[in-house]
Amino acid sequence: MKKKSYKNETKKRVSLFLSIIIVFCFFGVLIFSVSRKISKEMSAAAVRNLNENLDLIKCTIEAIWGKEAEFQKLMAQELASVEDPEDYIRSFQKNQTMVKISWIKTGETEGISNTGEVFTEEGMEFFPSQMMEGMEISSSYLNYMGTWAYTLKCSVIRGDEEIGTLYVEYTYDSLDKSLPDGFYDKQAMLYIMDAKTERFVLKPKGMGERNAGHLNLEDFYRANDIHEEPLRAEIEECVQNKEDIMFYHDIRGKSALNFIWMVNDGTICLIGYVPTEAIQQEGKTVNNNIFIVIFVMTGAFFLCCVLYYFNQRQQRKIMKEREAEREQHNKQLTEALHAAQLASNAKTTFLSNMSHDIRTPMNAVIGFTTLLAKEAENPDKVREYTKKIMASGQHLLSLINDILEVSKIESGKLVLTREAFALNDLISSIDAIIRPMAGEKAQEFHVEVSDIKHEHLMGDVTRINQILINLLSNAVKYTPEGGNIWLRIIGLKQHSSQFERIRIEVEDDGYGMTQEYLKTIFDVFTRAENSTTNKVQGTGLGMAITKNIVELMGGTIEVFSEVDEGSLFRVEVELSISESRTEEPGNGRSPETEEEDSLQGLNFLAAEDNEINAEILSEILAFEGASCEIYENGRLVLERFMESEEGEFDAILMDVQMPVMNGYDATRAIRQLARKDADKIPIIAMTANAFVEDEKEALKAGMNVHLAKPIDVGLLKKVIKQSIEK
Repeated sequence: MKKKSYKNETKKRVSLFLSIIIVFCFFGVLIFSVSRKISKEMSAAAVRNLNENLDLIKCTIEAIWGKEAEFQKLMAQELASVEDPEDYIRSFQKNQTMVKISWIKTGETEGISNTGEVFTEEGMEFFPSQMMEGMEISSSYLNYMGTWAYTLKCSVIRGDEEIGTLYVEYTYDSLDKSLPDGFYDKQAMLYIMDAKTERFVLKPKGMGERNAGHLNLEDFYRANDIHEEPLRAEIEECVQNKEDIMFYHDIRGKSALNFIWMVNDGTICLIGYVPTEAIQQEGKTVNNNIFIVIFVMTGAFFLCCVLYYFNQRQQRKIMKEREAEREQHNKQLTEALHAAQLASNAKTTFLSNMSHDIRTPMNAVIGFTTLLAKEAENPDKVREYTKKIMASGQHLLSLINDILEVSKIESGKLVLTREAFALNDLISSIDAIIRPMAGEKAQEFHVEVSDIKHEHLMGDVTRINQILINLLSNAVKYTPEGGNIWLRIIGLKQHSSQFERIRIEVEDDGYGMTQEYLKTIFDVFTRAENSTTNKVQGTGLGMAITKNIVELMGGTIEVFSEVDEGSLFRVEVELSISESRTEEPGNGRSPETEEEDSLQGLNFLAAEDNEINAEILSEILAFEGASCEIYENGRLVLERFMESEEGEFDAILMDVQMPVMNGYDATRAIRQLARKDADKIPIIAMTANAFVEDEKEALKAGMNVHLAKPIDVGLLKKVIKQSIEK
């Protein structure tokens, strides 16, 4: 009986044990299945997260490229409206985004760049299938700085005619600062690949670590042991068909999710990988917990349930953290896109407002030219108007130089000159420019000079003139019709007997400025705007340049203003007192000096490709009693000199930027000729390339003197006589 009871008890225990095992196995399988499902869902969510991040990076790059394309189209429209596209191209300074701007005239194979070199399409590959906002984009290449770059080309249309093509070179490095700093806690790897050449052109900072650099797609295969032919064939097919692809593959012994993501319809690709453990961190945690549950399941089913509960809560927390991280990445990408848009808007604003300071002296030039035509029979009026046109033209030239060299001003590279001048002459030239402007608006222009002890001073008269024009032209613009403008030149107590201390005040009773704007008035590209003044155009450089020049002179500038009550600008500078009196132009030269600089009887050979400039040069020399043969390029000048007899020409006047052969090459070729006068004949550079480096290049090529256009006739005569005498 006991034996039977024992057997029954044993059977019950075995049944209970088996039941417990079955229940535990059931719950184990159930828990394992649920955990696997959660792991797969988290994995799918991680993949979607990666998709979204790649799409955001793609959108950021495409937005930046779109803005670059829009800006280039605006440049093409501006280029179509100018008379001389080459001068326009040379006027651009390279920046961190646009490193080179080039132009090729329709029907020609060579053009020019803003860097001064000859430009051709040779070495660039443009594919009709690769477009950006309707413009062809080249395949990637290493530029002269050793940086991966690409070029957009845009047709320039004037009316219904294509007059040329605009090329702008951009670097991939400019994209780096617009991309997020880090990717999946810097565990992921990301490159940018040129789709046509399959070369890697950028590895953004903070995008993962690597043992060796990847140069191209083949190197990426080799470095990451991707040798399976079917997989490589599938990748190649996706690249050719411009399709996105993701695939799992072990990278250096660790599972990773690899991706190739197309940007701009397959022009470039985002290529890289994310370790599986980085995107499936939640799933990995679940799997670890599963094994823990399996091993402790025999201990207590309740404990397993408790562990599972806490595990689920932990997973939800991790998912929230990942979601927060994703939102942070999205925010960074949005901020980067906004920064790119602001930069593009700043460029557009600069181009649209460039005429602000240029129109002031141009108004005087056009006005006095009109008067000159009407008073052509009055020699006194002709001389007076010519003098004023010359003063305004010189100021216009200085303004153009300032716009081109604003970066030098801000970096402290602007150098002042010292020359003697008469304060009365300076005020007269200013009056000749400003008074007609004020008269057009029925304004009263008052000039007051007081307590000046020395009339003749030393300083950079061009820069002083520029300060006054900037302040006075703004006063005219921002003062309504019938208002008043005051220019006061006040002598202050001297700090030294060698310096005249001067206060310049420019006051108006115009619209005035808000106190908020006064805080930024001397910043670049700023201008006060309201319903009254918003029609006044300007580059926003005038006040910034003025402040830099004043401070470079060791002076100070202050501004006081109230809305609707006018403005007062106060400048204080110290200028050296000149030991000798300045002479009136044309009056200080003796008849003997005039005779010494005479060009009577001299014969010149000249290179000038611009018909108007050639006509001006010919007329000037003819007026001086000299003869001249002018040719349109350096090759023709070289050939004419080779045909001439020794001593036939007294000097050669050489332009620099010309077709066929430029002035530098022509000069070198002349100096190498095997004739006695080849290395002795004076060669004088007359060019619009007016910078210091241009002068050095001219002298290096073998020229004797460098003169910048527009040419000063008196200086030209003096230089020619000195060169011939030497």
